Amino acid sequence: MWISEVFESVQGEGRYVGVPSGFLRTSGCNLRCVFCDTPYTSWTPEGSEQSLDQLLEQIDAMTARHIVLTGGEPLLTPEMIPLTRELKNRHLVITIETAGTVHRPEVIADLMSISPKLTNSIPYGTRWEQRHDNRRHRPDVIRQLTTEYDYQFKFVIDRIGDLDEVERYLDEFPHLDSNKVYLMPQGIEMPVIQPKLPWLREEATRRGWQVTPRLHIELFGNTRGT
Repeated sequence: MWISEVFESVQGEGRYVGVPSGFLRTSGCNLRCVFCDTPYTSWTPEGSEQSLDQLLEQIDAMTARHIVLTGGEPLLTPEMIPLTRELKNRHLVITIETAGTVHRPEVIADLMSISPKLTNSIPYGTRWEQRHDNRRHRPDVIRQLTTEYDYQFKFVIDRIGDLDEVERYLDEFPHLDSNKVYLMPQGIEMPVIQPKLPWLREEATRRGWQVTPRLHIELFGNTRGT
């Protein structure tokens, strides 16, 4: 697998925020979000080839019992199937963080953490603009992921107008549980994130959704390996 980094930290977002977790970040993505906070896995992918045994050796050395498989887009990688089997054999809690554009049958996950890309993610004026827009919404994949796995949705919100798009998005999938919908402020610095939290909380409460902080940025800043 092409791996960007492997490290221990705390989960910064969503259902398990604050939980000590191991992170395995793959490199490579089928999207190019304008606000991507890990451009070293997408716009300028970096990493090294590591075998399943090498990855398991690093994970076995961790104390965390929660493992987050993230990227990039980890479900692009066929080796996720044997990797998740080995992780489950170790009785670890597995979260997969995905944009919801790829379905890979037989992957094991306790939580499918889906971050759909709204129009605010489109990199206008770049060669990726059309490709990103064409790929970012796959209703068939969303239906598969949310019927085969426990799930959460994390929507990156930049401005209040983005919430209308979230509502239209969720209308496509009436089976979704609104309690599993999180709004996440766009930003990689706390001075950008903090002013958005009050109105996000107000709007989320009104709609029966939740707001997730970006705890890792609050604790460590937007630095790699945290």
